[in-house]
Amino acid sequence: MKYIGAHVSASGGVENAPLNAKEIGANAFALFTKNQRQWVSPPISSASIKAFRENCEKYGFLPEMILPHDSYLINLGHPEIEGLEKSRAAFLDEMQRCEQLGLKLLNFHPGSHLQKVEMGKCLATIAESINFVLDRTQGVTAVLENTAGQGSNVGHVFEQLAEIIDQVEDKSRVGVCIDTCHTFTAGYDLRDKDEYERTWQKFDEAIGFKYLRGIHLNDSKKELGSRVDRHDNVGKGLIGIEMFRLIMQDSRLDNLPIILETPEEDLWAEEIRLLRSFA
Repeated sequence: MKYIGAHVSASGGVENAPLNAKEIGANAFALFTKNQRQWVSPPISSASIKAFRENCEKYGFLPEMILPHDSYLINLGHPEIEGLEKSRAAFLDEMQRCEQLGLKLLNFHPGSHLQKVEMGKCLATIAESINFVLDRTQGVTAVLENTAGQGSNVGHVFEQLAEIIDQVEDKSRVGVCIDTCHTFTAGYDLRDKDEYERTWQKFDEAIGFKYLRGIHLNDSKKELGSRVDRHDNVGKGLIGIEMFRLIMQDSRLDNLPIILETPEEDLWAEEIRLLRSFA
């Protein structure tokens, strides 16, 4: 079964996210559990936690099909101790919020070396950060998102994600989310069936489908291999509509949260209906 949704607003409280997801016809969704542009936010109130859980149950949202995203400020590969400690503390808080809400996944961008350390050191630091947080939490899987490779961001090459996973101690609680825009602009083609299959073969060889926990489903405003992260709406970008058909007909991607992060939010309901028609 395909579980499709979008990264919906949690404005006014996390309990509103499942309501917003229901309104667009979703059976999966993503959200921020706190302000994504602040290091510290107030704890989630017990009333909001209770209402979130009740709304998810009421509208049939399974915990495994909800893919929260952490703060954009966090860099688990930060080369400086102050920035690293701050990032680890913030990521731990994000994981604990997921625990409180009864969620099973937390999606995050791996990190950046900031041109201050070599790649291998940054990847090892990210793995150490994941180990630090997994040791202090239960039940929530840390889900690495592949990047476009913009600037000094790591994780745009499948082998880099694999290197991080190799150094995570509890491999039952680490996974990967593939963003289709990031994948394309990192240099992996998805535009026709042959290229699509070749890209997933590379993913399986480097990482393995057993680690796949979610999909961010986006078209791209930028060219193949440009290493620039600019999302576009379904079929309106440089990847094109065929990839969306292939994904919706790919049984390997069943029973995963497939999340739109396309820029025109008013189109989400229409895009979800279109994707379901492909399936």
